[in-house]
Amino acid sequence: MQQKHSIDRRAFLKLSSFTGAALTIGFYFPALGRETAAIVTASTAENLGIALNAFISIDKNGSVSILNHRSEMGQGSYQAVPQMIAEELEVSLDQVSISFAPGHQNKYGNQITGGSSTVRGAWKHLLRTGATAREMLIEAAAKIWSVPKDECYAQNGEVIHRPSNKKLGYGELVEEASKLTPPKQVVLKERKKYNLIGKPLPRQDTPLKVNGRAEFGMDKKLPGMLYAVVERSPHFLGKVKSYDDSAVKKMPGVKHVIKVHMPVFNTVREGIAIVADNTWAAMQARKALKVEWDTTGFEHLDTAALYNRMKEDLKKPGLSQRTGGNFEATFAKASKKVEAVYETPYEAHACMEPVNCVADVKEDRAEIWGPIQGPDWIQRDLADRLKIPIDKITVNMTFLGGGFGRKAFTDYTTEAALISKEIKAPVQVVWTREDDMTQGPFRPGAMYECKAGLNNGRIAAFQTKMAAQNMGHQNPGADKTSFNDSITEGLPEPYLNSIDHYSFSDIPTESPIPVMWWRSVYSSTNGFAYESFIDELAVAAEKDPLDLRRAHLRDERYLAIIDKLEEITGWKSRGKNSGWGVAITECFKSIVGEAVKVSKQADGKLKIDRIVAVMDCGWYVNPDIIKAQVEGSIVMALGAATTHATNFTDGKAVETNFHQYRMPRISDVPDMEIYIMENEEKPGGVGEPGLPPFAPALCNAIFDLTGKRIRKLPFNMNEV
Repeated sequence: MQQKHSIDRRAFLKLSSFTGAALTIGFYFPALGRETAAIVTASTAENLGIALNAFISIDKNGSVSILNHRSEMGQGSYQAVPQMIAEELEVSLDQVSISFAPGHQNKYGNQITGGSSTVRGAWKHLLRTGATAREMLIEAAAKIWSVPKDECYAQNGEVIHRPSNKKLGYGELVEEASKLTPPKQVVLKERKKYNLIGKPLPRQDTPLKVNGRAEFGMDKKLPGMLYAVVERSPHFLGKVKSYDDSAVKKMPGVKHVIKVHMPVFNTVREGIAIVADNTWAAMQARKALKVEWDTTGFEHLDTAALYNRMKEDLKKPGLSQRTGGNFEATFAKASKKVEAVYETPYEAHACMEPVNCVADVKEDRAEIWGPIQGPDWIQRDLADRLKIPIDKITVNMTFLGGGFGRKAFTDYTTEAALISKEIKAPVQVVWTREDDMTQGPFRPGAMYECKAGLNNGRIAAFQTKMAAQNMGHQNPGADKTSFNDSITEGLPEPYLNSIDHYSFSDIPTESPIPVMWWRSVYSSTNGFAYESFIDELAVAAEKDPLDLRRAHLRDERYLAIIDKLEEITGWKSRGKNSGWGVAITECFKSIVGEAVKVSKQADGKLKIDRIVAVMDCGWYVNPDIIKAQVEGSIVMALGAATTHATNFTDGKAVETNFHQYRMPRISDVPDMEIYIMENEEKPGGVGEPGLPPFAPALCNAIFDLTGKRIRKLPFNMNEV
């Protein structure tokens, strides 16, 4: 096996410096919004004054290096991207290494790793780039041999001449290939001819994480680097009134104590940074700091007050996002009417790796390292705040120990940059677990008022009003009269094609608590309300839950999932001594159906016996990654449904660590069965769509067994 290697960005660019020592190609978008990317060599890009969106470079040893513009936070892009390119390039993954691109949207396009978008956003471009490099290498070999190109083919890093069986390795061809113009059209392989795509190949990042070579944010070290922690107000809008650092400055290792400001949407969070020569010294010194906080001028809400406010908000007229027909008139005449209110909690992101960042800010430039989901966003943000040209801001991605949306925010990177600027030295800012859990932003809690009218066993009218904080309303200059455009997120579109009269609206709840994306965003709360309510409608209509969905989800992909769930679970022959629940949601262009089986143990407590998930993500790369992401999504959904939530007292987060914010343990999680649908659809997301259907499927199963309807999360399985 060839020795795998990785290269840093500077080494990669040196390798790609147009000396003829490598074949380097990539793609760029000639016009804004144009779907077809142009593929060019590095030398052509330099001559045209453009920067490539993604790079492939093959050196004289035949080693393939890829510069990836997206982050790796466990979702598998570090494996999926090279697996796609290697398929069309006809190389073994043993020959491929991957490095992270720095943040720069003008060069690399949209780099935000979110919305399960890495594969579905770039799959065709990555396949074309690999295929283009392959065709250039074949053409180079044909020229060297003076034979027709169609007599040659590529396989396992070599070009082979069919009639003579002569072979040339890619490394021997790169110099000649680098002189060629990339073909404008290439033929991509048919799926049935794939050797790598669709196969459960081992992940490239696993060995790095096992042997300790993978670099996470807190692994980054710079010469002369100092270490900082920050004491921040436990109230989200609290200000520093005064502080006494006399004891702190006498402690070993302490170098600086400074006041810092960190932007949080349209507000500013204040704190006192303790900078020392190691993290432990800074953490110990923080305990000696005395701060008096000004907590006047804003609400000190607790959890009960928040949800009472949402309940009152539901009585108000909603901001309409989407309507069809005439809900009110149809509902009034319906033969059966069903109404329900659902409640979902605030949640912390609770990544296993707390937030951290390394910053080195000079007068005319700045460089950042860390677990970052949106490097291009952070580059633009820092350029604006530091008043430094954007090309002088370098944002480097490390591996992330989980992100779930939290590490796409710009607060922690700005804080680190401002501290570095103040102390005139590189600094690593580390958030403790307590900082990470209590400071937010959080997933917003929500309440849903659902109404529906039934006629002849079918849904004739459907209405939902949501009361929750609107994430977009926190931004500076936001239009507070705008509706939340994510109210139907997670709801299968075919429902709206089969229900003539519907209405979806929201009432933005006001609160000082910062909120933002959390795995699957609003789908994580919408899905619980919608699919729980669909189950209630099935009961009211005296229909089997799958049959009611089959009657309204008249779409080939949905019907295939329903049939698959029915087959796997033995739905039609299920026994009476166990409860089965089902839910189907659509999230980021993927459809997931999940079924849960529950039973009562001898002591009367509920037990989850079986979880079945069917994922339709269309064209896909690696089935093992898909299964791992669905399993991880279900565990996260299980926690949010049954074991943890963020609560507030006196305007402060209550849960400070995992002794209060209890995560599911291995013993809490039953075996899961994950099935992937095969079809020719375009790729959808994988990292998030498995989360929304679990909670409603579980609660529907509990109703099936016990007759008790759960409309509020989280709930205690032992108390049902």
